[in-house]
Amino acid sequence: MFMKSHKNLYNEVISLGNLTLAWRKARKGKTQRDYVIYFEEDLIKNLLDLYKELKEETYSPEPLKTFILRDPKTRKISKSAFRDRIVHHALCNIIEPIFDKSFIYDNSANRKGKGTLFALKRLDYFIGKVTNNRASKAFCLKADIKHYFQEINHSALLEIIKRKIKDKQVLQLIRCILREREREREAHFLINRKGMPLGNLTSQFFANVYLNELDRFVKHKLRVKYYIRYVDDFVILHKSKKQLDIWKREINRFLLDKLRIELHPDKSRIINLSRGVDFVGFRNFYFHKLLRKRNIKNMRRKIHLFNQEEISYNKFIEIFQGWKAYSDWSNNYKLIFNLIREIKSFHSFSKASKTLESGDKTNT
Repeated sequence: MFMKSHKNLYNEVISLGNLTLAWRKARKGKTQRDYVIYFEEDLIKNLLDLYKELKEETYSPEPLKTFILRDPKTRKISKSAFRDRIVHHALCNIIEPIFDKSFIYDNSANRKGKGTLFALKRLDYFIGKVTNNRASKAFCLKADIKHYFQEINHSALLEIIKRKIKDKQVLQLIRCILREREREREAHFLINRKGMPLGNLTSQFFANVYLNELDRFVKHKLRVKYYIRYVDDFVILHKSKKQLDIWKREINRFLLDKLRIELHPDKSRIINLSRGVDFVGFRNFYFHKLLRKRNIKNMRRKIHLFNQEEISYNKFIEIFQGWKAYSDWSNNYKLIFNLIREIKSFHSFSKASKTLESGDKTNT
């Protein structure tokens, strides 16, 4: 099969126009952060300096800043410096459209027009199809990849990228970005050259490119009809439990042989659809969906912190309204109403109750 490759992309990546666009994307929603304000104090000079480094190929990312996030799972997040995030956006602006054309329709991770809501609707549609409009029994292989971001192999990733990108300067920039991980000085990553930091735009994009190999194997080799992937979680629906078991073994063999990763042994299992499928934050049943307990517990924790004045009013309202817009897709109407009432009763004297009032009407 002929596959188009792309050369002479580097000048597009580093152009001042693209860097300016990348800066605008990198600052979105973060204009009040100290590091953004500092960079923009001498914006033109900083962008020109970045352009010069990229042009002369002397650019080197700054060390990653790492912190532990418990929200609700404990995760190690590594953030790049703001100038490096501009470079990440500049790279993705140019090469992401090239790869996106080869992604399957039901890859719902970090793509324009896709996301958790898309995945949720597709799963609901697939449940209807595989169960003859919810009249018969069917099964689901619910799986995720073991330690996915930590295990992505750099050599395998670069070989995948090279099929489409032939520009040596772009490939060198990608190597440079991947080696950010090595600046954490963790022997595991230095020796094995694998893993990508959670929190970077390029990590999300490269992770999608990597698992596109799995998507294509599942759709074109195994010819699976009802398959959806969101980051490293995926579901496959079928009437036959035996067929799903066969596919599970074949998928794990493919992942080990081709991508040097594997299915999580405890989180990859076949279940009856009638029991509900945990996917993109919801437990999805035939005729309704509920928020996952972990999701609810996390929101209650945020409310507690707000009540203890450990989260500012503006920050909490932003968190809660985002959570409510998401949770409204569930059938937890009473729970959502009670949470809003709990916040109002504690903050009846404040403007919080007025802000929440407008979002409360749909569920009361």
